[in-house]
Amino acid sequence: MLYERWRIISSARRDEGALRDHASGRSWTFGELAAEAAREAAGPETMVFPQGTDAAFLLAVLRGWRYNQVVCPLEPGQARPVFAAPPAGCVHIKCTSATGGVQRLVAFTAEQLAADADNIVATMGLRPDWPNLGVISLAHSYGFSNLVLPLLLHGVPLILAPAPLPEMVRRAAGKETYVTLAAVPAMWRAWHEASAIPANVRLAISAGAPLPLGLEQAVFEKRGLKIHNFLGSSECGGIAYDATDSPRSDTACAGAPMRNVCLSINSEGCLTIRSATVAETYWPEPSERLGGGVFQTADLAELKEGLVYLHGRLGDQINVAGRKISPETIERALLAHPQVRECLVFGVPSRDAGRTETIVAVVAGAVAENELKTFLLGRLPAWQVPRDWLRVESLPVNGRGKVSRAEWRQRYTTGANS
Repeated sequence: MLYERWRIISSARRDEGALRDHASGRSWTFGELAAEAAREAAGPETMVFPQGTDAAFLLAVLRGWRYNQVVCPLEPGQARPVFAAPPAGCVHIKCTSATGGVQRLVAFTAEQLAADADNIVATMGLRPDWPNLGVISLAHSYGFSNLVLPLLLHGVPLILAPAPLPEMVRRAAGKETYVTLAAVPAMWRAWHEASAIPANVRLAISAGAPLPLGLEQAVFEKRGLKIHNFLGSSECGGIAYDATDSPRSDTACAGAPMRNVCLSINSEGCLTIRSATVAETYWPEPSERLGGGVFQTADLAELKEGLVYLHGRLGDQINVAGRKISPETIERALLAHPQVRECLVFGVPSRDAGRTETIVAVVAGAVAENELKTFLLGRLPAWQVPRDWLRVESLPVNGRGKVSRAEWRQRYTTGANS
C-alpha cells in the first residue's frame, strides 16, 4: 500500500525535484529517487533498519516498502533492537523516546502510518512549493511523519541539512523561495539567539518538547515569524497543533486537535486519543493503553474551547506531604523570570519522612537562588517553591530535542550532577 502510493507520486512528479542532500551536494528528482530505490535486488532479511541523516535513509525505507520488509528506523549509532516478528499486517516499528526511563517498541500498519501523514499535511498545510528543511532526526516519530512520509506519500520535497548549526541551516535553505522548517525548541532558541533563522522560512513548526512561551513571543516580535507548537506521540503520531497566526498567551496550550483526531479526558484527568493513526500495539509486550484505535496517555490535560491544555504527566507529579504538584507548573513560573533561560523540576525522596518528596529545580540562567525563591513566592504557594537547586550552563537535549526528567532525577540522587 505504501509503495504503491509512492509509485503514483513519483510517476506523477517524475521530473520535479524531490530530494537535495546539502552535505553531498547531490539532488534527485522523484523519477531519479524511484529508479535508485528500485535498483537494488531484494535481500533475505525480513526487516530493514534505516539509519543516518542522508539519502541512504530514504532509499532504505523505499526498498523496505518495495520488498514487504518491516521498517524499523534507528538513530545514528543506535543498536538494532532484538524482538520477534510483529503481528500480521504491521509494517513499521517505532522506538519511543524513553524520556520516562524505559524505551518501548510500537508496531504500526501501513494504513496507520499513512493516516498520520495525511492528517499532518492537511492540518499544517504542508506544500510542495515550500520544501521541508530537514534538521531533525529522520528516525524519530516527529521527523519520520513530518519529513519522510510527506515526501514519499504526498510529494513534499525534502532538503537535508547535515547538522542544525545556524550557518548550515541558512545555506541549506538558501536556494529556495520558501521553506518549511520543523525543529525542536532548543534549535529554535539557538537560531534565534544567533539571529540565524533563515529569512525564507514560511512555515515554522516546533515539537519534541514544550515550546517556551517567551521564545515563541521573542521570535515573533523580532522576525514576525509565528512558530507553531505541535504535540505528538510515538504511539499515535500527531495529536494537536497550534495553527493560529499570533503567539499563544498560555504556555500550557498545545493547540487544537489534529484533523481526524478525537480527544477526551479519562477519569484520572489524562488525555485519550482516538484516531486511525493510533498504533496497533506495543511490541513484544502489548498494553491495554494502546490498541483498537485508542491510545491512553499519561498526560494530565483539559479540553477547553476547542483547545488542548497540558498540565504535566501523571507519573511526574511531586508529592509534598500529601499535596501534589506538576513539575511543569513550577517550570512555567520559573520561565517567567527574564533571566531564566531553561529549567527542569522534579521530586526526590525527602529526608523528612513527613514531607514525602523534596522539590528540586535545575536552572540555567544568571540569577541568584534567593531571588528566584522570592520571585516564585509571588506566583506559587510556599510549599511549591523548590527547596534544592542546581545551577547549570544549559540543559542538554538529545537528538530528539528532549530533556529526560528521569535521567536528571537519577543524576541528582546518585550525586552525579556536577
